Amino acid sequence: MRAATAAVVGIGEVPTGRFPDRSEIEAAVLSAAAALRDAGLSPRDIDVVIPTGALASRQFNVDLVFSRLCEELGMLRSAAMNVQVMSGGATSSTMLAVAEALVSSGTAKRILCVHSDKVGSLPPQRGVDLFATTGVSEEWERPYGHNMNAVGAMVSRRYMHETKTSEEELAAVCVSLREWAKLNPHAMYRDDLTVEQVLNSKMIATPLRSRECNMLADGAAAYIVAPVADAEAITSTPVYVRGHGSLVTHYTLSQDTDLANLGFPEAARLAYQDSGLTPEDIHLAACYDAYPVFALTAMDALGLCRGERAGAFVAAGHTSPGGVMPMTTNGGMLSQGHTGVGGGIAVLVEAFRQLMGKAGERQVPDAVNAVETASGGTWMDSHVTVLSKER
Repeated sequence: MRAATAAVVGIGEVPTGRFPDRSEIEAAVLSAAAALRDAGLSPRDIDVVIPTGALASRQFNVDLVFSRLCEELGMLRSAAMNVQVMSGGATSSTMLAVAEALVSSGTAKRILCVHSDKVGSLPPQRGVDLFATTGVSEEWERPYGHNMNAVGAMVSRRYMHETKTSEEELAAVCVSLREWAKLNPHAMYRDDLTVEQVLNSKMIATPLRSRECNMLADGAAAYIVAPVADAEAITSTPVYVRGHGSLVTHYTLSQDTDLANLGFPEAARLAYQDSGLTPEDIHLAACYDAYPVFALTAMDALGLCRGERAGAFVAAGHTSPGGVMPMTTNGGMLSQGHTGVGGGIAVLVEAFRQLMGKAGERQVPDAVNAVETASGGTWMDSHVTVLSKER
């Protein structure tokens, strides 16, 4: 167990969906400005900007790398560094860990972390091609038809086999997430959803149906990290980074020796050890969810299901609004929308929002401690971060 050295002091986000007339830089600036307002800071209070990668436009990604945000936000000759951190879906955890290390070492005082992308506005086939091949080995897998949906399907099959999880329980994850999204004005999908509707949707890659696969969207989110000593002077609602645990398990899916669990059991053990907290201390789970199985894998590894299988726990309504263990309360990538790298960042920002007491209609009462999970590419790494309102 170690003392917290960094805290999040401000958050910002724009609505998620398909916004063809909203540029990536507009969304980035709007979310960054919202985070600055939330923290009561000006752009020139920021000394480091960390944008993450954008997938839809190579030009916009280059702009992010080359400090366009500093210019747009009025940080020229005040910001000391602009540096991109990119690890796919794992970026929510890795970007926060890098920012924490920078402020803990004294290299930076206030860091603005930003994501923005427009994968939802891509032409349909281009969006399919982008996500079908990302993280899939060009040499050993892609020539044989392997793609991202197949990855999700294979992990789902193995998990279902080992845990006796049913298709209805897998579908219940989508329903739980939708119940939260219905309370989220930034969510892409806010209509009713039932297990039957999920199971009656088109089969994509057995056992995954269309409502259990990535819902591509445009979106942007931002947050600000500061040293603990400064955080408490900046805001009355800082969220402290209490611990991390991470493990890389594979690049090509065939090289992972435990598809049902990936690296999450070890990552969870390390994160709890680092934070000094236990599963019994956690009030909120923020689980990466591009496919429903990954929320279940994480919940099992985190020990948050009170002795039940995760599938049965979710199907019983325990992770939905009013449940004993709220999970991914923004609706996740399956309902708020999958914004590329930013899908996980939106889940992380939601965890901050809950602990700050700013989640409005979906606020979890008395939430003090939260745990966030993330994974990148073909789920080639597993990350767990413990967050708290208390140092």
